[in-house]
Amino acid sequence: MARPRQLKGTLQDLHATQLLHLINLAKKTGTLHIYKGVPTGREITLGDGETKRPELQPGEELARAAFREGKLIYARLTSQSDHLATVLHRAGKLNDEQHRIILSKAAHASDKALALLLINANYVSKADIVQSIQRYTLEVIYDLANWTQEPFIFEEGEQPPPDKIVVPIPLENVIIEMSRRYNRDKMLIEALPNLDFALRLPEGAAEKFSKVKLQLSVEEWRVITFINGRNTIRQIARACNMTEMGIRQIVYGLLSAGLVELVKPAAPELSKAGWRPGQINSTMPQRPVINKLIERIRSL
Repeated sequence: MARPRQLKGTLQDLHATQLLHLINLAKKTGTLHIYKGVPTGREITLGDGETKRPELQPGEELARAAFREGKLIYARLTSQSDHLATVLHRAGKLNDEQHRIILSKAAHASDKALALLLINANYVSKADIVQSIQRYTLEVIYDLANWTQEPFIFEEGEQPPPDKIVVPIPLENVIIEMSRRYNRDKMLIEALPNLDFALRLPEGAAEKFSKVKLQLSVEEWRVITFINGRNTIRQIARACNMTEMGIRQIVYGLLSAGLVELVKPAAPELSKAGWRPGQINSTMPQRPVINKLIERIRSL
């Protein structure tokens, strides 16, 4: 029996858009795995015979995307939950309480089984599920446009877990949109290069928020609830299950509107329960102030 073929390289050699173009043209079926690059201590000499760069080998997996006959059918970031309830919550199809209850009672249910339960209970429609999964899949793929050096392996024939709901997406428009976003995202990266800064509300925040309350999206409100002067942008992104470019886009908009301010995070104090880098801190004294502010704005 022939072994599945692999395509290996790094995103320095073959950009994500070029990879998708090859998969599309060849109508490939398989899964693309992207890894954190781990230096081997050796150097690679490039084609000109003079330029060298550090050699990287695959470390922990960062992302994966599956394809069937050249169409994108599934994608996820390892740092994010791709549980169906979380995908629907992020798309605004489930509220916070519904999301919490479903996760507590059906955390181990397959996505297909959970989808049937939610549809039969009239929580969501089939269209809601398809649109939410498609949106999440595309967000992951578009985020890869800004990855520039990570090792990758394309495993031909490999498919997503059987319990996952797949939504086929033609790659032609994805590649075009990916290129467009790459230029936009370059600006966002330049504006917010460091995601380890924290955010705080400015003076007179209540008045400013009251003027734009109807214009803020569900995701923007979700980000705002984690702002307390201590949580970093990176931590908030993880708590909200957002990509780095997704959080950059929202924070850039809030900064441009004068609704938030950047602040260097203070050194975290270790609590009795223990604190880990990257752990969201949602119990700081400022949090009740944020909650009161949001309630006041919503009642206006």
